Amino acid sequence: MTATGAYDATATGLTTRGWWWWERRRSAVLDVGLAVVSSLECALEGVDFSGQSGLPVPVGVVFGLLAGAVLVLRRRWPIAVVLVSVATTPAEMGFLMGIVGLYTLAASDMPRRLTGSLTAMAMVGTLIVTFVRLRHGIGTDADDPGMLFVVLGSVFMSLGLTAPPVLLGLYIGARRRLMESLRERADSLERELSLLADRAEERAEWARTEERTRIAREMHDVVAHRVSLMVVHSAALQAVALKDPAKAVKNAALVGEMGRQALTELREMLGVLRSGEPVRAPAAVPLAAVGVAAAAAAAAAGEDGPCLDELDVLVGQSRAAGMVVEFLVEGEAGAYGGLVEQTAYRVVQEALTNVHKHAAGAKTWVRLAHRGAEVAMQVENGPSDAGVADAGLPSGGNGLVGMRERVTALGGVFVSGPTEAGGFRVSAVLPV
Repeated sequence: MTATGAYDATATGLTTRGWWWWERRRSAVLDVGLAVVSSLECALEGVDFSGQSGLPVPVGVVFGLLAGAVLVLRRRWPIAVVLVSVATTPAEMGFLMGIVGLYTLAASDMPRRLTGSLTAMAMVGTLIVTFVRLRHGIGTDADDPGMLFVVLGSVFMSLGLTAPPVLLGLYIGARRRLMESLRERADSLERELSLLADRAEERAEWARTEERTRIAREMHDVVAHRVSLMVVHSAALQAVALKDPAKAVKNAALVGEMGRQALTELREMLGVLRSGEPVRAPAAVPLAAVGVAAAAAAAAAGEDGPCLDELDVLVGQSRAAGMVVEFLVEGEAGAYGGLVEQTAYRVVQEALTNVHKHAAGAKTWVRLAHRGAEVAMQVENGPSDAGVADAGLPSGGNGLVGMRERVTALGGVFVSGPTEAGGFRVSAVLPV
């Protein structure tokens, strides 16, 4: 309802469709029917009022018809209906109009002080009219029951005509407001659930993308290095096959060993993908968003991966492929987590792979420094030997990106770029 007690169809989401202030057709039919009954009542009571006041009967009938017809406005202007009923109380007409008007006023959203004031006016008007009528009727009777009967009768009559409709209207209004509040709360909850579902879907999509990226990075680091060495050895094998059969046999054995290692590591990763082992999801990602991809990434990032002690073997493989590598270690190794050791190993591995791809024949320095609270690694190569043929290894441009993602995910620092001597340097620092 509006401030005047009228029902606002726009606020409730309904259209009147030409029915003025009524929300539904049945509401209009009900109000018109009540107005017709009230008009007939007031017209009949207008006949008696004409006889008592000395007015012509048609005037009293017309007055009653007009007064009773005001009830049709009860949903739009309930205050006007109550005021008209109070005004016609001295004429002893409009009882139905007064009862329905008080009910509508109490059920509306009008201020309670105004509702109480109008109710008090109606009660006082009914009390006075009833008191005068009873006093006048008893005064002509020989058996006078006394003033107490007149007072009690007037009070009961006024209360009976005002209290029940007001109390019923207050109850219906409170119930209607409660239902509207519950409906609004349900709509709000529905919107919140929809928003949460959208956010969950976004988090799930983010998790799937993140896990695909992590697995792609793992597959790249695990396979690319082995395959790169295999290509280098196969090129050397092709060059010395006729000149030095013994060296060719050695290179062929190295190629076979590298292939077996690559297949073993690839099989292990694919096995994790098929296993479907339970994995603890990140706090910000729902479990539904973490599938077998998360299991593979988590297993690859666990303590079963490569560690810093295997860097000697990694450097030895590059040396066997013909690369000149110096490996320097500073400080004493501490107790590092499996993820820290694996990340450090992958950085060195990918940096050596890049040297094989882009700087064949260049001298390379691998430095590992243990600094208590952090571990640092650096892979630097000199300028490439122009006399060495390009191995023809493909490059997707994801090696440096993957290294940076690994290091920054652990809160470390990653720097890469060309050196003044014409080589390239990769540096990373990981907190332990």
